[in-house]
Amino acid sequence: MIGRGITIVGMGPAGAEYLTREAWAHLEECGEIWLRTKYLPAAAGLPEGLRVQSFDDLYDANEDIGEVLKGIVQKVLELGERPGGVTYGVPGSPFVAEETVSEVIRAVKGTDLPIRVIDGVSFIEPVCSALGVDPHPQMVLADALHLAGLEVPSFPPTLPALISQLDNSFEASELKLTLMANYPEDHPVMLVHNAGTSEEFVEKIALYEIDQSIHLGLLSCLYVPPLAQGASLEDFQQIIARLRREDGCPWDREQTHLSLRPYLIEEAYEVLDALDQEDSVHLQEELGDLLLQIGLHAQIATEDEDFRMSDVLQGISAKIVRRHPHVFSDVDANTVEKVLNNWEKIKADERKNSGESKKSMLDGIPLNLPALTQANQIQRRAKQVGFDWKTIEPVIAKIHEELGELQDANNDEDKLAEAGDLLFAVVNLVRWLNVDPETALRATNQRFRKRFAYIEAAAAEQGKPVYELSFEALDALWEEAKHQMRHEAE
Repeated sequence: MIGRGITIVGMGPAGAEYLTREAWAHLEECGEIWLRTKYLPAAAGLPEGLRVQSFDDLYDANEDIGEVLKGIVQKVLELGERPGGVTYGVPGSPFVAEETVSEVIRAVKGTDLPIRVIDGVSFIEPVCSALGVDPHPQMVLADALHLAGLEVPSFPPTLPALISQLDNSFEASELKLTLMANYPEDHPVMLVHNAGTSEEFVEKIALYEIDQSIHLGLLSCLYVPPLAQGASLEDFQQIIARLRREDGCPWDREQTHLSLRPYLIEEAYEVLDALDQEDSVHLQEELGDLLLQIGLHAQIATEDEDFRMSDVLQGISAKIVRRHPHVFSDVDANTVEKVLNNWEKIKADERKNSGESKKSMLDGIPLNLPALTQANQIQRRAKQVGFDWKTIEPVIAKIHEELGELQDANNDEDKLAEAGDLLFAVVNLVRWLNVDPETALRATNQRFRKRFAYIEAAAAEQGKPVYELSFEALDALWEEAKHQMRHEAE
């Protein structure tokens, strides 16, 4: 009698003609096979006398595919303990896009239950043949169910991708939303149906149309051609590394972390300017310029063997997950105030774990921030430990108090100190109103520039330089500018 054990057979991607000679010989001898699903194309051409069972009842009884796969694995393990063991047939190759096989192998590891794997042709070969493409050297293989659960694709868009397990329009709808985070909605893609069978069909459509296909089924997959080079972080890193190479750009090669400091600040402020102007085209360009600075610093650090871009990404990813347990774990923080309080507690734990338990809460605020931003952050940190007014009335009273002290100041040193106190008090009021002081003052500066440009243009129309106009005339033009810009805003 044949002993207990599990034999896993790759049933190929299409008809029984794709079965290997080893697989066919085993099927002629084993007497019974359990197929993951009886709808495999090869099921119709199996050896005569072979008793065919399937796990389709698990699919019918449960809509959660994860639970279905767990049920299959558990049943295969149970059947493997029988005196005659079990032969388990899976689509394609057991080691290509077949989660149940990897789970069975993991469960058997370390036990005395014998396991044998008979390989098969995967779905990749006939699909690539239908498409007329070679997967070498960089095609991405992805799972539709996995991608549909993400907000952003997990692979670079400049690599071709083959996405399997695209069974129905619901999965296709979720998948296209994920893909459109990196691809244009009209990006040309190809749905491959029934590859390797007489019903093979390649459907060329736009990405946004994939859930409208009437041909989606168990043997459907999606091919996503790559975007042009330069559209991925990896391409960008290669460009930066090429600039820094010995035969690269002389200017880029000479740069250091310290020499790049002014450019980082400049590019950050240009991003802010684009945001203030609400100019999305300008913002896209300026974000790229800012990313260039990050890329250069990461490349310099890589060359100095300090850290790599992957370390930067992994570090910030871990920090974000760690500081958002209300998103990535089961911590309750359903208001902004709870989130901020929890954030400070987590940061305090981080400082303690790194040996910085005595560090001030204010030490993490960079000293080179703009003064308004720095004051705002100081006040927000102080609020976290309860050092703040309970109502807004004392906040306003403090401004009047500081204004009086500034008016009473009788020397330059006192004027400087009291002016700073007044500004700090005004920032506190602005914070109470949930307005960012730096943004507010930049907006005011921008309005002043526009209104003053109006005055200059009006003076030029009169044939006079601005400095020849009286204050009264200038003030009248200022009011005209305010009225006109207010009207334009409406």
